[in-house]
Amino acid sequence: MRGLFIGRFQPLHNGHLRAIRYALERVDELIIGVGSAQYSYSIENPFTAGERILMIKNALKETGINLSRVYIVPIVDVHNNNIWVAHVESLVPNFNIVFSNNPLVIELFTSRGYKVEKIPMYKREILSSTYIRKLMLKGDSKWRKLVPKAVADIIDSIKGEERLRKVSSSDEGYKMFNRMTYW
Repeated sequence: MRGLFIGRFQPLHNGHLRAIRYALERVDELIIGVGSAQYSYSIENPFTAGERILMIKNALKETGINLSRVYIVPIVDVHNNNIWVAHVESLVPNFNIVFSNNPLVIELFTSRGYKVEKIPMYKREILSSTYIRKLMLKGDSKWRKLVPKAVADIIDSIKGEERLRKVSSSDEGYKMFNRMTYW
């Protein structure tokens, strides 16, 4: 049995890690789809697909998850919900079940006949990539406790906080920062 879990992972946080563990308790193998893979260097998507894949791989390794049970696949957006599931199917190995809490993802995959299982939410008010990026922009080191150490190490190595501040300094970045909502 193989499952699919798609996210943007901007950045991967402890909630994502808990969701991955949850899915791996229910399937033999898990495909982790790194969504919006073509986007980077923006306030909403600061990290490249390669950086996010490395974050996921290193965090899984750090926490003792068997990497032979996991496929990490970048998924570029097609901006057409009608063909999105077929697009995903063309990029990843076959799968039997999808793990998601996103209403659109649930609708799209169930309408194509897939079983979709919701993942129990865990500390959603703070385990949110948007919230973590806001903390990073403010220079608040509390974000470090919300991500695996391996992820914090990668963000440090690529000067991720500095990158976020630079991309948010544009007029559009500033407007987007002010529109960001938090729980």
